[in-house]
Amino acid sequence: MSDLLYTEEEEALRSAVRSLLADRCGPADVLARAESDRPHDRELWKTLADSMGLAGLLVPEDRGGQGASHREAAVVLEELGRAMAPVPYLTSAVIATETLLACAGDAAAELLAALASGRTVGALAVPFATAPGAVHTRVRHEGGTLHGEVTGVADAAVADILLVPADGGLFAVDTGRDGATVTPLTSLDRTRPLATVTLDGAPARLLAEGAEADAAVRLGLRSGAGLLASEQLGLADWCLTETVAYLKERHQFNRPVGSFQALKHRLADLWLRVVNTRAAARHAADALATGSDEPNLAAALAQAYAAPVAVRAAEEALQLHGGIGMTWEHPVHLYLKRAKADSIALGTAGRHRTELADLVDLPAPATP
Repeated sequence: MSDLLYTEEEEALRSAVRSLLADRCGPADVLARAESDRPHDRELWKTLADSMGLAGLLVPEDRGGQGASHREAAVVLEELGRAMAPVPYLTSAVIATETLLACAGDAAAELLAALASGRTVGALAVPFATAPGAVHTRVRHEGGTLHGEVTGVADAAVADILLVPADGGLFAVDTGRDGATVTPLTSLDRTRPLATVTLDGAPARLLAEGAEADAAVRLGLRSGAGLLASEQLGLADWCLTETVAYLKERHQFNRPVGSFQALKHRLADLWLRVVNTRAAARHAADALATGSDEPNLAAALAQAYAAPVAVRAAEEALQLHGGIGMTWEHPVHLYLKRAKADSIALGTAGRHRTELADLVDLPAPATP
């Protein structure tokens, strides 16, 4: 059995990322960006990806990356979730990168090195709600160009390269070329905005086709779902920590609010859920990194559990912060919006429970 405890190297990585985010990505900064027309923090992304080399964690050293594993990427995502950092790490450094890792050929290798450097941002052009193995595209390939529309693509507005499944193949499209239009959508979670991608004769490069293309997309989405649980863990942990701190300071009837038994029970229940989420998220990251357990099962289990816990933690944080929690100035609403958006990202918890039941051969009873 693998050791799911954090190693010294992982804790050192956490410390470095947390220190940077505390300095560069405070709640006031995130709130200001959420209200602007440029929610992505490009300077923070440049520091994380270029200066710290985090964009290439999953890429082997001989292919231009850091040669780390999903365990290290999970630690980064925990910290990004705690800070609600508006950077395209999950979409570019995980989903798009994992998709390219499964593609052979020089074109994919060139793009992979560009993503690992952090100077290029990639996005898989499927709706962010798409579960692993559930890709249905309306994009068609004609004479080296792509035609069609994909809605709800996460971080497409900041992407330089789109990886587009079409007609049984996987193609790369430069967003700066004619024929590719990215239209921002009004998103619940402004820290990870969605967009509609319209392709009208956009020049495309073939990266993979047939079974290889299907497997690459499935791998990217599976890794994204498995590591999304770590981001949800960071979000839930922040909500719990901040709520406990607030209830220790807030007084009613000359007593700290946190001393009331009913609130103690709610916090204890939330703490237990967060601890279990940590176990599920670490299991998923380790399974993806080492293959020590069935990665599909581990990713489905992590998402089935983590998504509802993140929503519960954010809801409890908002309610237990009382009046201040209902204000726009307090950042808890950003965490609730991210938790709600993530709960339908890369497959809902219900869909993952269904997949989990199939994987362990425990299907739900048939309905009459």
